[in-house]
Amino acid sequence: MKERYEKRIPLTSEILGKITKIDELKGLWRGGLNINPQILSRLKKSVIITSTGASTRIEGANMTDEEVERFLNAFKSNPPENRDEEEVAGYANLLGRVFDNWKKFKLSESTVLSFHEILLHYSRKDDLHKGKYKTRENLVVAMNRQGEQAVIFKPTEAWLTKKEMDDVIYWTNIAISEKKLHPLLIIANFIFEFLAIHPFSDGNGRLSRALTNLLLLQAGYEYTPYVSLEEIIEERKDDYYSSLRRTQKLHKTENEDLTAWVNFFLDALLIQATKAKELMDNDDPTKLLSPRQTEIYTLFDGTESLSVMDVSARLVHIPQVTIKQAFSRLVSLKLIERIGLGRSTRYVKSK
Repeated sequence: MKERYEKRIPLTSEILGKITKIDELKGLWRGGLNINPQILSRLKKSVIITSTGASTRIEGANMTDEEVERFLNAFKSNPPENRDEEEVAGYANLLGRVFDNWKKFKLSESTVLSFHEILLHYSRKDDLHKGKYKTRENLVVAMNRQGEQAVIFKPTEAWLTKKEMDDVIYWTNIAISEKKLHPLLIIANFIFEFLAIHPFSDGNGRLSRALTNLLLLQAGYEYTPYVSLEEIIEERKDDYYSSLRRTQKLHKTENEDLTAWVNFFLDALLIQATKAKELMDNDDPTKLLSPRQTEIYTLFDGTESLSVMDVSARLVHIPQVTIKQAFSRLVSLKLIERIGLGRSTRYVKSK
């Protein structure tokens, strides 16, 4: 088991170079952080919204960040009414716990199962299997051009799930304690194996991202709650799935090779670390914006109010759903303010 997990990651110069850059940025964050605590608190709340929206959309949900924010703000008095809202409520709850209590959690079967129960806590159709490993086979499928489902990967059989999860959890904890392999390679290995096992009937993708956040924080990447990794993955969703499929084809063969997956994983982490460094250098939330969000923000000149339709007419190359998500992000970062409700809603630059 140990030899198999470690053998399948070739230590190429490209991989080692990316790890070096990420750790340089990690060191700069720890050594030079002087961001106002109020800004950090605001950023964490914003990231929970952004990450929740992105993580659920990766798996097929349709709620924009603005809808996620509005739903979560009213959540105590308005429980989930549909599947998308159930998934949003569960992921936001789990991610908030990870960000606030990561030091208290230990990677174990009980932690993984409890995380799964929290993730699906509000999902009524999942009552029978939440917090429990799968009891039936589950296939990873995709729709072909004819609208037919095609099997693209066969995960671990149900009867082997507990053993293989025990194995990878045990190896991960030993590898972390021995410190012979870099933590990012250990995390990449664990997340890949978790997704290959696909231990639950539902929620595997979302849970893998929550566990990634936990393991990154425990490995010392303390900027994790302030720059959304899920958003970075969503923006590169095609590459995310492509890297997984390329590596999963060789799962449990003599030619196992995680190079494609590890490169994608490290690329996403490098973008996250770079954004964290920019945020630290400038104490400026605008550095967390994507290029399209920045393009939209520049339209606000300090006096003019704008609606989604106004921006859509000026930036015809940006889909309206992306504009709505950008507005939600800008509001959560206190860069713009919302005026009015419903169709008459407009936005102005914050003073």
